[in-house]
Amino acid sequence: MKSLPRRTFLRGIGAAIALPFLDAMTPAAKSAPCRFMVVYAPTGMIMDQWTPRATGADFELPRILKPLEAHRNDILVLSGLGDHNGKSLGDGNGDHARAAASYLTGAHPRKTEGADIHCGISVDQVAARQFARETRFASLELTCEDSRQVGACDSYSCAYQSIAWKSETQPLPPEMNPRSAFDRLFGDAATPSEQAGRRSVLDLALGETKRLETGLGAGDRRKLDEYLTSIREIELRMQRADTDGASLPRGLQAPAGIPTNYAEHARLMFDLAVLAFQTDSTRVVTFMLAREGGLRAYPEAGVPDAHHSITHHRGDPVLIEKVTKINCYHMEQFAYFVNKLKSTRDGDGTLLDHSVVTYGSAIGDPNVHDHGHLPTVLAGKGMGRIKTGRHIRYPDETPISNLHLSMLDLAGVRTDKMGDATGKLDYLTDLG
Repeated sequence: MKSLPRRTFLRGIGAAIALPFLDAMTPAAKSAPCRFMVVYAPTGMIMDQWTPRATGADFELPRILKPLEAHRNDILVLSGLGDHNGKSLGDGNGDHARAAASYLTGAHPRKTEGADIHCGISVDQVAARQFARETRFASLELTCEDSRQVGACDSYSCAYQSIAWKSETQPLPPEMNPRSAFDRLFGDAATPSEQAGRRSVLDLALGETKRLETGLGAGDRRKLDEYLTSIREIELRMQRADTDGASLPRGLQAPAGIPTNYAEHARLMFDLAVLAFQTDSTRVVTFMLAREGGLRAYPEAGVPDAHHSITHHRGDPVLIEKVTKINCYHMEQFAYFVNKLKSTRDGDGTLLDHSVVTYGSAIGDPNVHDHGHLPTVLAGKGMGRIKTGRHIRYPDETPISNLHLSMLDLAGVRTDKMGDATGKLDYLTDLG
């Protein structure tokens, strides 16, 4: 069995397929790296259906968190965190724009509808700067609901709809089309008009794949086969999305590669994030499940109403139930992702063992635009440093940036400052 460099690719015309961590790479590779991901659930939660009553290890998962039951020992539920810079601070309306822009930056966005936007550098990009030297892509930004980047949105520039900021004046718009994200990862330059009849990236690199397999041990051949099968499955799902327009109104056509079903769309994006981590193509991903303050409906979850509109429920139990269903539906997709990380081998553990992933929002109760009590879950073992399986309650309005500063430390990124952080969070690790 020959030794392989960690940065080995299967190459073909128009394709470059990075490999997962194989045993054959052990002599030439360092230990598996830590991955860093933020999953943003927009427009807040029904908090009494989110927050566990008990703290410590002896707590029950409420309704919205229930999809994570199988993974309760792999998560931390964190209460008491707040986003001070998401508040008005004298700027009037615009809570949804401020929520997105301030969440990962810990900075108050300048109120403008013009080109003079100004916010801060987001935590994911602080991590990306360090990891970029060792990966093909510094970071990957994903979403399931598009947002224009020009014009006015929620009395702010639409550019503030991005949670990832490379600099104080440069937001990173997320990619909505899984086809585009796939092509970026695997190097296919095909145009949309060519996509329907194009060959699989696996076919393009078939010859090199066969040559590689002859030099691998049985365990590595199995890992490689499982990995290549997962790529093929994603390709087939995207091909189905190309032609899946039966449920759309007459005269409308879904963009190539974007499923009409939300769960299929979200899970495709999560699967692409897994592939990106598995191949060490990037170690940093942000994923907005939908646009902050957006009007997307969720008929698959039994809610045909626009999300943002019903979050202003004014105590109406019918509307509260609809918002709760959306919150649960989003969490079901995240639970799928956690399970995928947990079942994907990575070096001497799993991707979940070697990841620090947060799920949350910059708004708590959406009816009052509360930025002081944010729904937050931390998933992953952080290279074995995070003591999971607990609910931790912090003093009210502890800066969410304190969590982000702690995430950087757990991921091996050393910095003393992150947004408006006042320090790292206690109690996340055995030493905490």
